[in-house]
Amino acid sequence: MIDALKNIVVIGDRVLIKPLEASNRTGGGLYLPPSVKERDAVHTGVVMRVGPGFPIPANQDPDSVFRGEPAEKVNYVPLQVREGDEALYLHQNGYEIEVNGERYVIVSQNAILLVVRNDLTDLDIGIDTI
Repeated sequence: MIDALKNIVVIGDRVLIKPLEASNRTGGGLYLPPSVKERDAVHTGVVMRVGPGFPIPANQDPDSVFRGEPAEKVNYVPLQVREGDEALYLHQNGYEIEVNGERYVIVSQNAILLVVRNDLTDLDIGIDTI
């Protein structure tokens, strides 16, 4: 599965997610048709690829292009999600694609409600250590 994605580059604040199969049973034991699961507003999946983040404008003189000066390298504010995270995301904000027969969803980081990460550090959750 990872080999199929080796040539895929995600742009900006976008995230490529491999959707996890939703259960076809409710908590009360009722079986749901597949169409109900597809229309759910919130889905879960595994983050496969992450874009570089939000671009920060370069602090550069706009006329430097006309003088032939090289442009400064673009800097990015990195995204909070990481490859391997399990994400809870808004399905309606995603774009479904298929790569080598596998289904994926591309969403903006804004569509991700939360992630489950197994290797949390104090920096991930905003706790300052002394």
